[in-house]
Amino acid sequence: MSERLQSIQECGDCVEPADAFGLVANETRLSILEALWTANSSPVRFTDLRQAVEMRDSAQFNYHLDKLTDQFVRKVDAGYELRHAGEKVVRAVFAGSFTEHPTIDPIDVGDACVECGAELRAVYDDEQLAIQCPDCGYGHGEYAFPPGGLTDRDDDEILAAFDQRVRHLHCLAKDGVCPECSGRMETTVEHAEACCVGSSLTATHRCSQCNHQLCSAIGLALLDDSEVVGFHREHGVSLSERPYWTLSWCVTDETIELASEEPQRFEVTIDCKDEALTVTLDGDLTVLDTERAPA
Repeated sequence: MSERLQSIQECGDCVEPADAFGLVANETRLSILEALWTANSSPVRFTDLRQAVEMRDSAQFNYHLDKLTDQFVRKVDAGYELRHAGEKVVRAVFAGSFTEHPTIDPIDVGDACVECGAELRAVYDDEQLAIQCPDCGYGHGEYAFPPGGLTDRDDDEILAAFDQRVRHLHCLAKDGVCPECSGRMETTVEHAEACCVGSSLTATHRCSQCNHQLCSAIGLALLDDSEVVGFHREHGVSLSERPYWTLSWCVTDETIELASEEPQRFEVTIDCKDEALTVTLDGDLTVLDTERAPA
């Protein structure tokens, strides 16, 4: 165990998770956090904060504020401000993760399944949005999408937001940063039948700290690669405007070749009009080489 991790685990001022959740399990305390979040300026004076929460009993308000101070709220000379932990709580509330459990009708995506050509459908359940083929059942990705992502968005906007979210989640994970806790993310490429995409050869990212996990086809890791982006731009294609599920190399392993098992080397061939780009990656999905050839 590293000295840094040991110092975190042995932190004398840290609050046990159960106690931390207990501190915010109160309507008044949540109102205090929300008032600090929505304040026009920070820090917020005690009297202004109490007025924003609309609590007349000063002593009772001070009791609840003291419970939050140090863990979720920071007291400074000019008043009070949110700590990072307090911001996370408020964001989770606004995202609807703790308070909302919406359902929506399936969305006709308007794009074709990469396997059979049938029209894809987006299905939302238990805060997960999945792009599926209703005909052949091929999965084009299923990932967390908090309820707040549905607010004030029509179907097309929901799909666009989901596409961007998936890209950013995997960009962080590929670079070794957990999108949930910022812990160390480790990547393995393996045959994983339980993955959310139909591809049998998948990249799995696991956090060594919180055990959060993401999986995808190998090619999804290339969406932000400069060589791949530039290759498409030269052929009049903007990858940022193409939903990831419309790109076969992002959701299948048909264009992927296992070039070496030890060490792991993968070649992803991407066709665009009259030219093909072959990208060589290692087991961590680091790009090692690129090569162009006529398609």
